[in-house]
Amino acid sequence: MKTNIGVFFGGRSTEHEISVISASQAMNAINREKYDVTPIYISKQGRWYTGDALLDVANYRDTYKLIAGCEEVYMSPEFGDYKLYRRNKKLFGNPVVSELDVVIPVLHGSNGEDGIFEGVLESIGIPYAGCNTLSSANGMDKITMKMIMQACDIPVVDYVWFTDKQWFAKRDELINSIETKLGYPVIVKPANLGSSVGIGRARDREQLIERINDAEQYSTRIIVEHMVEDLKEINCSVLGDCDEYITSVCEEPIKSGEILSYEDKYMGGSKGAKGMQASQKRIPADLPDEVSDRIRFLAGETFRVLSCHGVSRVDVIMDVSDGNIYVNEINTIPGSLSFYLWEATGIRFDQLMDRLVKLALKRKREQSSKTVSYDQNIFSLGGGVKGTKGFKMRK
Repeated sequence: MKTNIGVFFGGRSTEHEISVISASQAMNAINREKYDVTPIYISKQGRWYTGDALLDVANYRDTYKLIAGCEEVYMSPEFGDYKLYRRNKKLFGNPVVSELDVVIPVLHGSNGEDGIFEGVLESIGIPYAGCNTLSSANGMDKITMKMIMQACDIPVVDYVWFTDKQWFAKRDELINSIETKLGYPVIVKPANLGSSVGIGRARDREQLIERINDAEQYSTRIIVEHMVEDLKEINCSVLGDCDEYITSVCEEPIKSGEILSYEDKYMGGSKGAKGMQASQKRIPADLPDEVSDRIRFLAGETFRVLSCHGVSRVDVIMDVSDGNIYVNEINTIPGSLSFYLWEATGIRFDQLMDRLVKLALKRKREQSSKTVSYDQNIFSLGGGVKGTKGFKMRK
């Protein structure tokens, strides 16, 4: 029997549509002679659906009609149960729709890329591709990510961070801190969103207040970064695990304004969104070999210190005026899974998906060799167990 891959996508996120695009591309790339594919679409309301209609991205123009023709499903939180169950069970019918062997999550943004969904998969124990709960959470949160990278001597731009409640309680103090430490211009970002959602630049105090008020609508944590004005943005993908990985060629996205926008990334000048591969870019980036090597090294180090797994894309910033290079962020579930970067490196999309499945199964085998519980039952020791408060030392 073929290995059955469950591809999860959609989700309760501002990047819902981007997830659908990425998953559609990934499912179309999977070798059907080797694998079966079960699409599992998570609606914006958080309900799970499966069905062949989910395989055609054109059907998402009318999601109400789409899900009406699909089966609503769920998974049991029982460890070792990899089945998809029907939500609306028939009296004498089979309650199981499908049984998965491995999962590829393609859930961008909140409630997916941030480790929440990975935690669900961990509790079930099913093999899955990509970063685990910890590395996903650290990679998603721009503040925590930069703290870890600073501690590991990976260069990042100067920044100030705060919560939305701090912003309302001590606005003047935070503005003074930003102006003293960073000066203008700055970039304001929600801490845990991607795809350039809620991001804006500020060149003075008035714009700063406006941008922060916008960003706090999306996240409880805000980061304000020094803006490199004479910059070149470069992306590089990493594939493997934190102990053994390879890096792709570099790309230079072409932006239409001062920052790379949502439209730059996903609309690509076309009438319909096609994912990151539709955006304007130079592949490989026009860089001296030593600069390209440095970027690939920093991408690999970022992947390593965050304990990443599967495929990720690392975005860096080059300050053209002085040649300094800074890691901007990591995308643990990058748009289009960075397949275009790997194709330019010599790995086809179907081969990339095959590697992700093998990495997922390899990690599961390695985890299975670790001790997670003891056979000793402390309740069988006798005498009653009362915890530390009831424990008496014997002389």
